[in-house]
Amino acid sequence: MTQSDAPPSDPTIDRLSAALGDLPRRGLPPVDAWNPPYCGEIDMRIASDGTWFHNGSPIRRPALVKLFASILRREPDGRIVLVTPAESVGITVDDAPFVAVEMAVEGDGADRRIAFRTNVDDLVPVDAEHALRFDQDEAGGLRPYIHVRRGLWALVTRALTYDLVALAEECDGQLCLSAGGLVHRIAPADPA
Repeated sequence: MTQSDAPPSDPTIDRLSAALGDLPRRGLPPVDAWNPPYCGEIDMRIASDGTWFHNGSPIRRPALVKLFASILRREPDGRIVLVTPAESVGITVDDAPFVAVEMAVEGDGADRRIAFRTNVDDLVPVDAEHALRFDQDEAGGLRPYIHVRRGLWALVTRALTYDLVALAEECDGQLCLSAGGLVHRIAPADPA
């Protein structure tokens, strides 16, 4: 591919990528192509704050967490598994398997671009493939998520949630956020 054939770069992703420095980048394993036998559950849990646990103890090695995160897959029944060519094992996920911990914003309105960095250094632009979703918790609080890959989502941190809401506008009686060429509905503009 020549320089002129290269796809245009996304400045929001470029900003987040620059913040990561010169980390080695590898492609993700082709977990969707693997069909190993399911070998049951293991004592591994991802807490709602993104901390990974094994046998009740936090996994303290970031490289190991990133390796495990790269082989996550959501099964058709909704179960989240770690998958290799040889086996698939179920794990517990308290909320979402990833947490969006940093955000970059470029532009305004319909031309706005937003990108997130997750706790395992995935860089995710808001676009048709990586939609924003806004849920409410039991207390009525807002819980935004960004689709990362393969049906796996990242919970957006509370601080970034406030930043997202600050970008919202009213549209058709809803609070909405324009980003990535899409309009993402947040909540009713006047909750009753």
